[in-house]
Amino acid sequence: MGANIPIHEVIKPAKERGFKWDPNEAPTEDYHDALEQLEKEGELEILRVPEPYIEVENKYGRIKKIPLERTWHHKSCGQCGHIPGYSTSIFWLNRQLGLDYLDPKDQTSCTAWNYYASATSNPAAQAAVAVRNFAAAGETGYFPLIHCGTSFGHYKETRHEIIHHHDLRRQVKKIMERLGKKLVMPEEIVHYSEWVHVIRDKVAERQTIDMSQIKAAVHPACHYHKLIAEDAIYDEEIYGAQRSAIITGTLLKLGIDVGDYSTWYDCCGFGFRHILVSRDFSRSFSTMRKIEIMKKEVNPDVVVTHDTGCVTTLDQSQFAAKAHDRDVGVPVMSDSQIAALAMGAHPYKVLQLHWHNTDNKAFLRKLGIDVEAKWQEFEDACEKLKSGEQQFLTWEDADA
Repeated sequence: MGANIPIHEVIKPAKERGFKWDPNEAPTEDYHDALEQLEKEGELEILRVPEPYIEVENKYGRIKKIPLERTWHHKSCGQCGHIPGYSTSIFWLNRQLGLDYLDPKDQTSCTAWNYYASATSNPAAQAAVAVRNFAAAGETGYFPLIHCGTSFGHYKETRHEIIHHHDLRRQVKKIMERLGKKLVMPEEIVHYSEWVHVIRDKVAERQTIDMSQIKAAVHPACHYHKLIAEDAIYDEEIYGAQRSAIITGTLLKLGIDVGDYSTWYDCCGFGFRHILVSRDFSRSFSTMRKIEIMKKEVNPDVVVTHDTGCVTTLDQSQFAAKAHDRDVGVPVMSDSQIAALAMGAHPYKVLQLHWHNTDNKAFLRKLGIDVEAKWQEFEDACEKLKSGEQQFLTWEDADA
């Protein structure tokens, strides 16, 4: 990689080599086979991916099923608390495309904060929380779609532990029995950005905002493509088996120019424990190793990523760097927000960009969006909400 390399130049080497993993020779097991065997032995029940679904290839060429609808949305505590437009954009896309989905009321946190940041829990408790959520999804007849990259990574590691540790399965099964639930494991653990990736053609068909003048830099979430890496989607048409490209594939479909940069593989700086005990390090890493490098080598209009911590850290760290005259100032959004915006979603009612810290007005204006008019519409809707004249802000009203 080098400075400002066009994506088509990155694609060429992978295609020329013709390299492709043979699933039978991949360096990891196929967890599908392990789950099927455990179900035959009565150790667990598999929650099957509902039809219709799209088949994609993971890193080592194995098939992964991504459901289009009947999705049970495992929300993110960080998204709901810090960047709510992340989740509302996902829901809005489902409604606009007429896809059946469920926003559950009995979902709990994934406990990954304990797992990655504080180590205050134990394996049985961690795994039981995951399985309880899976069981709750199964009881509704819908399939879990995980919004948070950290939940996604944590649940993949939980699946590995349950498959390989008999004693842990026994402990979790006892906990589930006390809750009146079964030990359930999904056939696939699916991240929302994988869903966005497989519906990108549907989004492009309904695109109303021209994004061909936009230059973007992509940050891939560590907890998506580095934790149980073989489960991540690797788009053969873009990077082949070199690296995950689900965000890039979505952006290219929307006509966005995606630039490459030298610190693509680096963490966003969040680091879980780092953000708790060494926040200045996280902010410095986020801005100096990511944002400043992106600006120097790509000069993007927007940074697009696909995890709660990544959007939060890359966006909300820039204010501190700006105070020290660092070269920052690039808006950061999720792929779901960009996809919704391309289809004409309201930047404040749906994307809720007023929750983001880094100024995004120049980006919106470059897309031809009247920022002042949109903000006035948002304020008027809020007043109607307060007076009781209007019941919802991001549902019926946002669809108008």
